[in-house]
Amino acid sequence: MKEFLKDLAFAVIIVLAITAVIKPTIVKESSMESTLFENNYLFVNKLAYKFKDHPNYGDIVIFKSDIDNYEDGGKKLLIKRVIATEGDTVTIEDGYVYRNGKLLDEPYVNEQGATYDDEGMEIDDFKVPQDEVFCMGDNREVSLDSRAPEVGTVPEEDIVGKAFIRLFPFNQITIL
Repeated sequence: MKEFLKDLAFAVIIVLAITAVIKPTIVKESSMESTLFENNYLFVNKLAYKFKDHPNYGDIVIFKSDIDNYEDGGKKLLIKRVIATEGDTVTIEDGYVYRNGKLLDEPYVNEQGATYDDEGMEIDDFKVPQDEVFCMGDNREVSLDSRAPEVGTVPEEDIVGKAFIRLFPFNQITIL
């Protein structure tokens, strides 16, 4: 019995250590298609940006938004791709994204040049503030992201972590 309790305590310590670093997440919407799909199960590294300065271009991040989550009464967590970081200039013209004057090569985008039809989706030389990132979904026609005033640029302190692996569905296990 003593050995069992010792093993159980060791297992609990391991689980607590893992959950301090990894957050399991389920994709709820289609804004990241064709990279991620609804009901994909992901692991998020919560320490990805704790020991380095800033997220990198192309990182898929989960962040706290100011959008109400009607399911639990809190605020929605969003999952998007980092397009630009502090000091970068973003221009979106005819649905194409330019960072610092250069057209981005975005093979992950669901439909290149597509954007949703809300007003204000054209952006002209927007400079990303210090300690913030500009994020967009891969499915630009439906993604509510940094282009929209409800989301805007994302303060790095609001980033929960970096998605690093898709675990489900099992036939699509992928390092992100």
